[in-house]
Amino acid sequence: MSRWCRSLLVSCGLCLWAFGLAEARTIIHAGHLIDGVAAEAVAEKSLIIENGRLVEVLDGFVTPRADDELIDLRDHTVLPGLMDMHTHLSHQGSRQSYLERFQLSPADFAILSVVYAERTLMAGFTTVRDLGDVGNVTISLRKAIERGLVPGPRIFTAGQSLATTGGHADRSNGLRADLQGDPGPKEGVVNSPGDAAKAVRQRYKDGADLIKITATGGVLSLAKNGQNPQFTEELIAAVVATAEDYGFLVAAHAHGAEGMKRAIRGGVRSIEHGTYMDAEVIALMKEHGTYYVPTILAGKFVEAKSKEDDYFPAVVRPKAAAIGPLIQETFGRAYRAGVKIAFGTDSGVSPHGENAKEFEYMVEAGMSPMEAIRAATLSAAELLGISEDVGTLQAGRRADVVAVRGNPLDDIRLLQQLHFVMKDGVVYRNDG
Repeated sequence: MSRWCRSLLVSCGLCLWAFGLAEARTIIHAGHLIDGVAAEAVAEKSLIIENGRLVEVLDGFVTPRADDELIDLRDHTVLPGLMDMHTHLSHQGSRQSYLERFQLSPADFAILSVVYAERTLMAGFTTVRDLGDVGNVTISLRKAIERGLVPGPRIFTAGQSLATTGGHADRSNGLRADLQGDPGPKEGVVNSPGDAAKAVRQRYKDGADLIKITATGGVLSLAKNGQNPQFTEELIAAVVATAEDYGFLVAAHAHGAEGMKRAIRGGVRSIEHGTYMDAEVIALMKEHGTYYVPTILAGKFVEAKSKEDDYFPAVVRPKAAAIGPLIQETFGRAYRAGVKIAFGTDSGVSPHGENAKEFEYMVEAGMSPMEAIRAATLSAAELLGISEDVGTLQAGRRADVVAVRGNPLDDIRLLQQLHFVMKDGVVYRNDG
């Protein structure tokens, strides 16, 4: 089905809804169903979908009415739409990434984001968090997807991330002195509680959905240290307090333990990456109910690329080589300790559309396939605070449905080969 046809289907559905005309039902016959709630897959279920919502899940294969649309997935395992809690849809890593900052305009990044959003949706990810973009393009992308103009996942975006001067998300890092300037709250650089409040309010004005801070150094920024704390606890608390006033949750990029501790005590909702997490960090996360979004895929990717000549700048290469190999082991420790985990990949560092590789790495580290699937469905929805709307295949939820031949509980790698994708009751992929 063409992109134009998919957009037309969405638009027609909205028109029917507006005039109060009920659509014909869609019925999915699921050979096996993983609903995001039950501990096991169940056989032979029928999903009844009306107006983009799942209205019933019935035993057996229901006989359709004359005007129903039947989708036969009796030889598939059917799951809720997958959710990735750490993406960057406005760009994708390559040897040219650092030059593209000078060569590409926000319009260029916006067009690229449309391509990357479709790849993400076709890989089965119907909802994502975008944790740092270029020029707020993912805010415009979110609006275009909501209007049915382009295909893509449901987006919750932070817009431009927040950093301190010289910090991981300070986009003037690495520039020559006359180009650096003195970026401030509008550009996402904060150095006082007043700056923090202004930056959060600017993101509210821009139309962001959440706030992302870079609590420590990072791997890919043009700065030497990848793990030093870069926010004081007072500054983090100021971000979180203002965010709460505006209904925002706060995600914290953090590799080093001290930065994580400050972020958790400051009230952030999630820790991203968490590479050098120690026992005290784990205890604090459990005490505060903080989520961990591990991004093992990004660690694997940058480790591999650090071995290639000239892929990364010289200042980045040793950070990628040191930090990348550690994230999977950290994930295993956090999982065994009982930290709340939500699925996230940092796609944009690695290629978009390969998000499901993260499942394989999670299972390698000791998580069961069902728990890994829940991390990308129910747990991700809980992290976002939208579990009454998405994340499970229960009556009343949005009809976000994916399917794969075979049983991913036997081989989690099957989720890298999805055959069917539906979002809000609209089929975007059906390989037959």
